[in-house]
Formats: sequence, structure tokens, C-alpha cells
Amino acid sequence: MTSQRDRIGSLESRMEELEATIRGLTEELVDANQRIRELEQAQETADADSKSESESESAQDEEAKSDESKDDTEEEESSGLGDDIIVA
Repeated sequence: MTSQRDRIGSLESRMEELEATIRGLTEELVDANQRIRELEQAQETADADSKSESESESAQDEEAKSDESKDDTEEEESSGLGDDIIVA
């Protein structure tokens, strides 16, 4: 009978250890999932910011090119050189 009581006590002790391990692993898993969600949200925010900056830079580049071509056109029109050919 004593060996059976020892065996039961050993099994109960082992079960408590396993339950504690399961609780700890579950907490770690929950924490890891929460951290992953936070990192994904931060990455999405960074991607969105990067995309909007790229679009903004592209719009500024296009505007600058448009302004340069307007300036070139105005310079050609106002120079007056080469418009009249005088043959003597």
C-alpha cells in the first residue's frame, strides 16, 4: 500500500509540474502573439508612411520637371534669337 501511495504522490507532483509548465508556455505564447501583432502594426504603419513619402516625392519630382519645361519654353520664346534670318 505504501508503494501505491508513493506512486500516487509522485504522479500528483509530476502533474503539478506539467500544469505549471503548460501555464508558463501558454503565457509566453500569448505574449509572443501580442508582440507579433504590435510589430506587424508598426511595419504596416512604416510601409504606409514610406509609400506616402514616395508618392509625395514623385509628385514633387513631376512638378519640378513640369516647372523646368515651362521655364525652357519661356526662355525659347523670349530669346528672339534665330527667329529672323537676314540675307544680304
